[in-house]
This record gives sequence, structure tokens and C-alpha cells, in this order.
Amino acid sequence: MAFRFQRRIALAPGLRLNLSKRGLGLSVGPRGASSGVGSGGMLGSASIPGTGLAYRQKLNTANAGGRDANGPASSGSIAASALEALLDAGASVPVRLEVRNSGQVRYIHGNGALMTDAEARVLRRYASDALREQLEAHCQRLNEDLERLGKLHEQTPHPEVSGYMPRSFEESPPSLPEHTTLAWWHRLLPPARQRVEQENLQRQTAFNEHYRQWEWRKTKHDAAEFARQLREEQGVWGNPDDMEQTLRERLEEIEWPHETLIDFDLGVGETTIAVDIALPTEEEMPDREWRMPAKRLELIPKRLSATRQRKLYRDHVHGIAFRVLGAIFARLPTVREARVSGYRQINDPGTSEQRDQYLFSVKVSREQWGKIHFDQLDQVDPVAAMEAFTLRRDMTKTGIFRDIEPFKLV
Repeated sequence: MAFRFQRRIALAPGLRLNLSKRGLGLSVGPRGASSGVGSGGMLGSASIPGTGLAYRQKLNTANAGGRDANGPASSGSIAASALEALLDAGASVPVRLEVRNSGQVRYIHGNGALMTDAEARVLRRYASDALREQLEAHCQRLNEDLERLGKLHEQTPHPEVSGYMPRSFEESPPSLPEHTTLAWWHRLLPPARQRVEQENLQRQTAFNEHYRQWEWRKTKHDAAEFARQLREEQGVWGNPDDMEQTLRERLEEIEWPHETLIDFDLGVGETTIAVDIALPTEEEMPDREWRMPAKRLELIPKRLSATRQRKLYRDHVHGIAFRVLGAIFARLPTVREARVSGYRQINDPGTSEQRDQYLFSVKVSREQWGKIHFDQLDQVDPVAAMEAFTLRRDMTKTGIFRDIEPFKLV
């Protein structure tokens, strides 16, 4: 008996593209990274949220003296003078940067307040090298993310890679408490001895509770990993619920750039599957690449040509289908044929209402999928790969899609 399930899957943990109209965000402050500027240069700290791991490092030793020649004639210059006084005193000032669509950099205080132009000049004078290093790294990441949009297929697993290796529990146990050792004179002062013993008992009690909580989290983690191993090694051989959960977990672990909605239909006997993927629209794709000028602390955007934009979009949507097919054939061993269709939301010119437009629908057997050279995926064109299978697609040479009727699971 066939079944159907629908689930929204967050597919955006990997690529850090910020496609909002306000600009591209460089996180130098909250959520995992921050920076402060002192008289010895710019200090940066970063952490991995939820892990307790962090580091602090001096980024440069730039320094500059002198104050604004015009003096504190306005609230902006007063704030700048105060900022410079703090930096001269060796204080650490949290800073966050925001790179706008124009490439202009905005400097923001740790509390979210926008810096004045005078404050920004002070900051650049004290930490120009560190700011440049941060912006150059951000520029490189943006361009790499852009390139990766057309290369999603390159991390597709070989269909013979099966099973699951349980992950170890990474959280370290709490450290043993440091008890105060009783001195000889504590025997002469019972109240003092009782106080020390009470403090030691409180430390031990708190440690015992923390350790029990840690053991509970570890036990829960290990049980979940063991259950997943059973699902991926045994349950996927015919248990629809285990097959659904395995595919869902594997898709969620892929580094997708967009959140989307994926529908699955599993056929009778669990040998066929149909997947509908909500694709991004062309307007949601980045339309520019970036470079860092030699003498200015800003990024310069360069718009992609229409031809390159369409090629990037074409490679991206076909790469999504390729990646989903890879997860299916690697994780669901009973599936002999997969049908993957991709659609996007468009405005119907006849009704001005939104509707689903299917861009492609491909039917692939396990035998056909196994002929791909998975050790040379960097040389595989995802568009040409889809054309080697049974494909429904109406696409011009320039990458313009027209409506098609997708394959259905019968």
C-alpha cells in the first residue's frame, strides 16, 4: 500500500549567502564571532555556538595617535573622541560590520547602534589592517559561495556507500570539583571547619547533579545514534517509516543554500519513489560577484551577465535534483527507480496569481545511476547528466524554462 508524507526541511545550514535587499552581512559580532579594538590593535574572538569552544586572538598591531583636528564640535565628534579615548586606554570595543549591496561597509556598535562617520574614521585608523583582513576573507567567502551554487552535485555519495557510522558524544564530562583541604587549625575552630565542609559538600552535590545531567544527555545521544544505525542498516530494507526518516535525515545534513519544501511518494513494495522539490526562483539567486579594492575598506560588486546568471541557475537547479537522487540511491537500497521533479512559484500572466511551474522531471533507474563516475564528479555536468536519463524538460539553449508535465508515481 502506497503512502505519502510531506515535510518542510531546512536546507540552509551550509552556504552563508545573505540574499536580502539590505545587503550581505559580515558577522564580526553576535552569533559566533565578535571583535574589539584596543590600543594594541584589533582583537577578535570567535566561538562555535552551543559547544562552549572559543578563542581570542590579536589580529594586528596597528596604532595611530592624534585626535580629530576639528575637535569635539558635535555629538558625532564627541562620540568619536570618547571612542578614541577608550582605545588609547586599552579598552576593548565590540564592533559589527555590515556590507551593503553597494559594497559600502557600515560599522555598528556591539549594542546595535550605528557608528557615526567620525567614529568609523577612528576605528579605521586604529584597525585598518584587521578590517581589511576581515573584509578580504568575507569577499572570498561570498565568491566561493557563488561558485558552489553551481556545484552542489560534487559531494554526491556513491550509491554503494551504505550504512551509518554512529557519531561519538562530543560534550566533555564536567570537571571534578576542587575541594578545600582542611588545615590543622580548622580542628581548633569547629565553625570554620563546618563552613569548609559545607562548601565542599555543596561543590560535590553540584558536580554530582551536573554529571548526572551529562550522563543523561550522553545516554540519549548514544541511544539515538544506535537507533539511527539500526534504521540505516536494517530498517531501510522495507520499513516505510525508517526509509522516510533516513532520507529526511540525510537530506537535512546536506549543505543547501535555501530552505525549501520536499514531497515524497513511496510506491508499493518500496521499489519506486517520486520526489517533488520546491526550487528557488531566479530572483532569489545572487546577481553579483565581489572584489576588494587595494586602498579602500569596502567591497566592489560586479553584476553577473544575464548569460552567466542563467547558467548558474540552470546548473543549480539540476544540481539539486542530482544531489537528491544521490541521497535516494545511497540510502534507500530497495528503491530501483526514482522520479524527481523540480518546480518553482511564478506569477501566472493570465490570472496574476501564483502557481507552480515544473521545470524538469527525470526518471532514473538504479542501474543508470550506477554508471556515473562518482570519483570524478568535478568533471560531471549536472545538466548533461540529467539528459542521459528519461527527462521531461523544455529549456532553451540560453537557460529559459517552459512548463512541463511531471512524471507521476502510478
